[in-house]
Amino acid sequence: MSIFVSEPGRPVGTRLPEIFRGRRVGDVSELTESQPINPQRGEATDSEFQLAAQSGRHRALEEYGAAAAGERKDQRPYLPVSSICSPSLYSISASATVSEAMTMMDEQGANHLVVTADTNVAGLVTQQWLLAWLYENQTNTINQSLTHIELPAFLTASPETDAHQLARLMLAHQLNAALVVDAQGEAIGIITSTDYLRLYASVGGQQGSV
Repeated sequence: MSIFVSEPGRPVGTRLPEIFRGRRVGDVSELTESQPINPQRGEATDSEFQLAAQSGRHRALEEYGAAAAGERKDQRPYLPVSSICSPSLYSISASATVSEAMTMMDEQGANHLVVTADTNVAGLVTQQWLLAWLYENQTNTINQSLTHIELPAFLTASPETDAHQLARLMLAHQLNAALVVDAQGEAIGIITSTDYLRLYASVGGQQGSV
């Protein structure tokens, strides 16, 4: 599945792309003409297609894992995001204040928070971004609700997304994290620049010991 960028915006409803809202869409990461709509097929609600596609992805991941078991991760031509992302996620309601968000980050030792609106993913914020926003809006903004703030752009990817491709897009968009989302639009993990550093640091450690 492709990698998607959700533009900056207020956390109202869901800010996930259409592909995570139960609709069948084309690959928007390539500059190719999309296939024509088939009026004889319910593309937006075809559950059989969704199940088959999901089954195919899981099968491909299993086959990849068996084939690449003896290779170093950094040298694998295809490295699924699921193999290096972290399942640890902390979320906060869009109705919460900036102060509450900062407090949660401090208590949980987290650098990222998923912002939700009515259980939908509505944004992803970092501690650095919140601090910068507070600095730019110094007048009584600590108690401002996240609902009234234009949150930054964020990347979403699926578990089978190639981690190498995701890293290139994170650099291109100057974002240090991406949200990992399943086929139902549920956030199931996060991958950060720290995960990539940990990957290459562990490889360097193995080379040093050899």
